[in-house]
Amino acid sequence: MTTMPGIDPTATPSGSGCAECEAASGWWLHLRRCALCGHIGCCDTSPSQHATAHAAATGHPLIRSFEPGEAWYWNYPTEEFFETGPPLAPPESHPTDQPVPGPTGRVPADWRDHLH
Repeated sequence: MTTMPGIDPTATPSGSGCAECEAASGWWLHLRRCALCGHIGCCDTSPSQHATAHAAATGHPLIRSFEPGEAWYWNYPTEEFFETGPPLAPPESHPTDQPVPGPTGRVPADWRDHLH
């Protein structure tokens, strides 16, 4: 797969963590990257599910994992999973020293009780 509608390979990530969680001093389990605009949001297992909320609000159809070592894509409208796809502008993941869940200092001790 070399090209797909809904992907801008030049869009850079919005940061190294979920944009909305960062603004609210929240936390996340895993991170997802909008393949069209670079927005970083938290996964659907995370308490706030910001990646899916971003896709619903903007109509941006594809996300890519923003986890180290993962390059898969998810297409929201078709509910299709792709093991790989076009490379995106770096960085391709959050920093490897960033913990999961993260970020450091904001994850509650009972974090597992808050997952979806």
